[in-house]
Amino acid sequence: MNTRILVILSLLVGMGAVLHFVMPPIYGVTPDMMLAMMFLGIMLFPKLKYVIILSIATGVLSALATNAPGGQISNMIDKPITALLFFALFLLVKDKLNINILAPILTAIGTIISGSIFLSVALFIVGLMDGAFVALFVAVVLPAAGLNTICMIIIYPIVQQIMKRSRPIAVS
Repeated sequence: MNTRILVILSLLVGMGAVLHFVMPPIYGVTPDMMLAMMFLGIMLFPKLKYVIILSIATGVLSALATNAPGGQISNMIDKPITALLFFALFLLVKDKLNINILAPILTAIGTIISGSIFLSVALFIVGLMDGAFVALFVAVVLPAAGLNTICMIIIYPIVQQIMKRSRPIAVS
């Protein structure tokens, strides 16, 4: 594994953690801004080994930072599954669309996948499966998907330009 790539990925996870801590809660639940950074890392370095490491690190930090009931276990289950699904989607469509259009679309889809998995597991653990999913999905997951999409629209072109100019690494 390339140490420089691991350092960049750890910086992305760290920035995601900072964003997660400064994000105000919506209806008592904080939208997971670490997802946007995880998705950015996957798009920058699309290798399975980096996706797995990134998803585990993001899951652990999300679990440590969550206030949601059942959120610790939910994050540990949600992040690796979401990362692998996002990675598969990215590999399927990366050559078919412009990456500047693809990044926000995949971020929205990935956030919705992540939120669905997270809510399903958390509600199962807490025992509130009766009707709470739809309400929480609309109240928390959809706004989080919107925030992550806007974040990606702003951040991805900037990071792309930085990577082109600095050429710190090339993924082989």
